[in-house]
Amino acid sequence: MKILLTAHQFFPDYRAGTEVLTYSVARELIERGHEVRVLTAHPTEQKMLDEERFDEYQYEGISVYRFYHAYTPMAGQCSMVELSFDNHLAAKHFKQILEEFKPDVVHFFHLNRLGTGLIELAVRAEIPAFMTPTDFWAICPTVQLVLSNGSLCRGPSVYAGNCVKHFAESTQNGLIAILAKYLPTTLADLLARLTQADLMPSYPHQVEVKALCSRLAINVARLNQLNKIVAPNSFMSKLLVRYGISPHLIIQASYGIDVNRNVEIAPRRSSSHPFRVGYIGTLAQHKGCHILIEAFKSLPSGRAILKIYGRTEEFPVYLSKLKQLAAQQNFIEFCGVFHNSKIAEVMADLDVLVVPSLWYENTPLVVYSAQAARCPVVASDFPGISEVVRDEVNGLLFEAGNPKDLARQLARLINEPGLAEQLSTNAQQPKSTSSYVDELLSLWTSA
Repeated sequence: MKILLTAHQFFPDYRAGTEVLTYSVARELIERGHEVRVLTAHPTEQKMLDEERFDEYQYEGISVYRFYHAYTPMAGQCSMVELSFDNHLAAKHFKQILEEFKPDVVHFFHLNRLGTGLIELAVRAEIPAFMTPTDFWAICPTVQLVLSNGSLCRGPSVYAGNCVKHFAESTQNGLIAILAKYLPTTLADLLARLTQADLMPSYPHQVEVKALCSRLAINVARLNQLNKIVAPNSFMSKLLVRYGISPHLIIQASYGIDVNRNVEIAPRRSSSHPFRVGYIGTLAQHKGCHILIEAFKSLPSGRAILKIYGRTEEFPVYLSKLKQLAAQQNFIEFCGVFHNSKIAEVMADLDVLVVPSLWYENTPLVVYSAQAARCPVVASDFPGISEVVRDEVNGLLFEAGNPKDLARQLARLINEPGLAEQLSTNAQQPKSTSSYVDELLSLWTSA
């Protein structure tokens, strides 16, 4: 079978959860004899002509089509918002790939910077098309369902007025940003509705307001053309249905990870001294590593060490903030990145993994990796996580954004005899990549 996968970014430059999932599925399919190619976007600030924005490369035996994306006008499009969800240049390139590669199936893992227009092209070409939404991008322009003040968001309002407010607060300065902050969402919805109907006089960024207004309806209509949507948890399923995705399209299936089923991982019987606390993930504000550092600093000195794994180049301003928080702390170490094949070794060197996310998350793959290694997890109490990490059973949950509550749970692991061992014993073994691919193949072949 010839299979085309898509992701918003890919290895070797990007290696977060979506990239790992796409890579793992591609490798498993190739090992089974299928012909697999990946289409990815690649963020760049380099000035390029439209025809220069495409190339191809190989990564560990995977053929990759790369589209160099930038938030700058291209192919006649001037809206930066529109370029992220309905990119005409990316769609044109995708059409050429379909004509040349002639895939039997297309599976979208992420469409940011590429656009949901790719779905329409696959459907028009009568190629079965599927999607695994690895975050909330299809519904939320900022992906995370988080407002500009850091509080959680339920999702776009009727005419995306709250999205317009968020856009203004995040991109504008001075009076406009202040007005946007205090503008009621109902009035923002009215402004957006009138703008979309061309009933407003011209004003700056009008094209972006129109794009934000139309984004959700366009994405939902296109997702409803898919053969099936493979949602990783019930929170995602309910969100999609609430915003108009047909329930019969949704199949719920948790992710799979690369695990060695030939090696039996025994429950951990004792914790090390000092207690080894770990963080593995993107070093970005919404992932909450600063919450972990603040909590860790309140623990008795010398009782624990903190190992932080993540790329140090991606968000330099936030990394600087983390290092300032960790300054003069001899027991906090920034460990950089590691190849995904080393995940079991890294987990074996930890007594607990902390997932201090400040957004709903979508069941991070690292949680499954911890469970496979029988490493207890302490995580923010969000639906996408709590479906896997069950409080007081195979992990501990804490109030998101509350370093005191996180410190309390870490102190329990250090001080309560047998607690870490109990959580390790109850670790739920996750689905393998092989089993996940079995499920995908079953879906694809049925189409």
